[in-house]
Amino acid sequence: MFTGIIEDLGTIIKIEKDQENTIFTVESSISKELKIDQSLAHNGVCLTVTHIEGDQHQVVAIHETLQKTNLGDWKEGDVVNLERSMPSHGRFDGHIVQGHVDQIGECVNVQDEQGSWRFTFQYDPSTKNFTVEKGSVCVNGASLTVVDDAKGQFSVAIIPYTFEHTNFHKIQKGTKVNLEFDILGKYIQKLKTLDL
Repeated sequence: MFTGIIEDLGTIIKIEKDQENTIFTVESSISKELKIDQSLAHNGVCLTVTHIEGDQHQVVAIHETLQKTNLGDWKEGDVVNLERSMPSHGRFDGHIVQGHVDQIGECVNVQDEQGSWRFTFQYDPSTKNFTVEKGSVCVNGASLTVVDDAKGQFSVAIIPYTFEHTNFHKIQKGTKVNLEFDILGKYIQKLKTLDL
């Protein structure tokens, strides 16, 4: 489990194919502190660390993960958000994040608001995912508060610290992002469809 509080930025150093899988080598300041078999969120996707060497670590994404997230679009040199799983004795600063991306969204607008930025994202509403104004959403692994929402669209406000310490400074109109919707909302939506 994660909280959506980004811990570090990593740079994709190498991308290798292994049959239907893709192996990503990531360089970061926390790589040397990781352990083999540890869960680590990369742009909000929970991946298992398979190899560590100095300031670099490797993770493997299977075909399904590549299809349902933006990992298939990654290129060498791309910067990704990193978060280790939450320790049981840690503070819960964000919201409940599983590292299981629900779908890909697209940035449709970035507005400079003189001290913050408003990012607007759209997504396919046929998946029945939804946001709630002032509720939580996870974009590329970052826990954020929804400023406003409409069917298939929402916006978030980004403060300078978040802009600089996550890969939001790389997001522009047309950028594809990983979206994980609030777990409580997903359970409520599921309960509505059950015949109990």
